[in-house]
Order: sequence, then structure tokens, then C-alpha cells
Amino acid sequence: MTVTDAFAYAIAGLLIIQAVLRAKSAWNGRRRERSLWGAFAALVVSWLCRTSTVNDLLDATGVPDLGFLVKHSTAIVGICVLLRYVTAVYADAEVRRSARISAVVHRIAARASVGTIAVMAAAFFLLLDPPDTSTLFFLERHEGDLGLPIYMGLFYLYMGAAAAVCAVQWGGAARATPVRSVRIGMLLMSCAMALAVLYVLLRIAFVVTITVTTVSDNTSQTQEALTDSLLYLFSLLWGIGAIAPVSRAGSKRYRAVRSLLSLHWLWRELAMAAPDVVRYRPSRLFARLPFVGQALDTFRDVFASPDASLLVRLNRYTVDIRDVIFELRRRAPADLVERARDYARSVPDDLHGTEIRAEALWIRSALLCEEPTVPGKPTTLAPYPFDPGADPRHEVPHLRAVAAAYSRIRNFEALALLARTTADYA
Repeated sequence: MTVTDAFAYAIAGLLIIQAVLRAKSAWNGRRRERSLWGAFAALVVSWLCRTSTVNDLLDATGVPDLGFLVKHSTAIVGICVLLRYVTAVYADAEVRRSARISAVVHRIAARASVGTIAVMAAAFFLLLDPPDTSTLFFLERHEGDLGLPIYMGLFYLYMGAAAAVCAVQWGGAARATPVRSVRIGMLLMSCAMALAVLYVLLRIAFVVTITVTTVSDNTSQTQEALTDSLLYLFSLLWGIGAIAPVSRAGSKRYRAVRSLLSLHWLWRELAMAAPDVVRYRPSRLFARLPFVGQALDTFRDVFASPDASLLVRLNRYTVDIRDVIFELRRRAPADLVERARDYARSVPDDLHGTEIRAEALWIRSALLCEEPTVPGKPTTLAPYPFDPGADPRHEVPHLRAVAAAYSRIRNFEALALLARTTADYA
């Protein structure tokens, strides 16, 4: 494997990871999610065509340099779809001049992409002479051919216009976004596109030069080394910059999974106590399986519920917990809060504060209470003064702490607490 192959495989691998991570959002998402995924997929093919393995496979068809044609054609497809993504992202933003220009460029590029590939293919098969196989570089293999400036000129014009539009748009987005990780990602992608414009200008200058005159081998090799370095650099910068939104979303999903796993046991016991209150009942599909049944049901509750996303599922857990607690207030003794606080103060827990432990004691004890059956007595609610917070940023950590304390409380403690309460129900 050559160094060029190693770079090509590394960049293709980075793009494949991006495509895999975005596959679900592309399948279920809007046009812009599908566009970005399509750009990654097309560019993966383009980069793989730079490797000697894929080139050898394509050369086996009997068409010399077919790998270069496939590489350039798939790159144009990826560029066109990427422009579509950029236009879709800024379609709802304020109408700036750069946004209007990008929309115009995209419309032109979309209409011209098929024609561009067709003209390039015609130039490839009809105007290019048989390649000089003593060198690996496409420009050197066809140096002096009349079709070379037509073929490469179309490709570089397409690439340069798209890179300029993306550089302007992502640079503007970097200044506007308040999220630091996304801002860094946008800056990296904008810098990558600026380097891509520089790459295009250098390549166009070299194509014009070798069309009108002959250059030395040393000059040609220096140009290839310089422009290839730019190509690898801006491709890596763009790939790394594009990871920022995915990494932020991945971080959110990771935190959501941690919270769901922390809340699951508390949610499950509450949901089993009031199955008609919760939106989706806990899984009991694997309840009879020894050893692994509980773990499989937990996995199904956390990862396979019919919610739109993990964050939606986490919100449902918190709502379900609060709704069931509201129902428990109908059966809990009126003085259960005071007794729970007294017990929490008398039996301190080094891991949790008094209020957290008292709330967990209240929930464990209320679950052991039976429905009041006093005829004719109106149903009132037992006090529940514990403050979970006003929004999910505070409520979820609070409930996680309660769930952790709840897991350390045994039924005998709750029964002892109930034995100390009055016989009156709220």
C-alpha cells in the first residue's frame, strides 16, 4: 500500500463513519439530511477510486484511466448534493446576499451536473489520447492533449464554484451559531473550502501551463505534491469539521441513555403499579427467562420503545413518573411526608441529602399502600412538597438522584415507616 492509498483509505473511512452515523437521520429526516448523507456516500466512492486497488479493478474493464472518470464524476455528484444541502440549511435563515447567491449557484449546478458529466465523458473517450502509463498522475498522463483543458476545466469550474459558496456560507454560520463545538466545526469546514478554492486555482493554472508549453518533470512532481497535500488537508479538515454536529448529537444521546438507565428501575416500578397511567407499559416479554430476562426487558424499554428519539423517551419517563406519583398521593397517608423526613434525618445516607432520601422513602412507602376503601369519603391528595425543578435540565438530575436513593431503600424500611404513620388516609 502506498502513502497515497493510505491517505485515500483514511479519508474514505472518515466519510464512511459520517455516512453510517447519519444513515438513520437521512432515512427519517428532511431533504437536507438526505442531501448530506448523499454527499458523503458519493465522496466515499470518489476517494476509493484514488486507491490502486479500485483503479486496478476498473482498468481490468479494458478502458484506460476509467478510475479517473469515475472519481471525477462521483465527485461532481457529491458536490452537487452538497450544494443542495447548503441551500436547504439556509433556506429558512434570513435572506442574505450570500444565501441568494448560493441558491442561484445550486440551481445552475443541479441543472448542469448531468451535462457536465456527459461532456467530460465525451472528452474522455473522444478527445483524450491513450495515456502515458509511465506516470500515475492524470495530468501528466495526458499532458499536451487538446481534450485535457476541456475535461479538467469543467471539473475544476464546478468544484471551485461549489467550494467558494460553501466557504462563504459556513463562515457566516460560524459567526452566528452560539454553540461552541458547532462553531468550531463550521470554521474548520469553511477553512477547508477556502483551501479547496486555492487547490482549484493552482490546478487550473497548471492545466493551462501544460496545454501551451512543456514543463520539466521536477516542476510537475512539485505541483502534484503541493496540490495533493492541499487536497488531503482540506478533505481532512472538512471531514473533521462535519463531525462536530454529529458529536454534539451523539453526546446528547449518550447523556439521554445514561439518564434512561438511571431512571428505568424507578420508572418501571411506578409504571407497574399504575399501568393505565403511563403512555407505554413496561416490557414483560422476557420476564420468564432466567438470569437475562430483566436485562432484556430493560434493553427493550430503553432502546426499543416506539418513541421518536431517546430525548422524547426520557421526557416520557419523567412525565410518567410524575403522573404515577400524582396517583400515589390519592392513597398515601397525609403525614407520610413528615414521617419520611424524620426517618431520613434519623438514618442519614452519606450519598444523598435528606430531601432526596425522604422523597425516595415517600415513593417506596406509597407504593406499598393500598387503595383507600372508606365508603363515602372524598378522595384528597396527600402533600408532596418535593421540588423537582422547573425544566428538564433540573428535573432529570433530580429524578436520577431520587432513583439512586430509591434503589438503596428496602421494603422493610418503608413498612416500618408506614407503621409509624396514622391510620387516616388523605
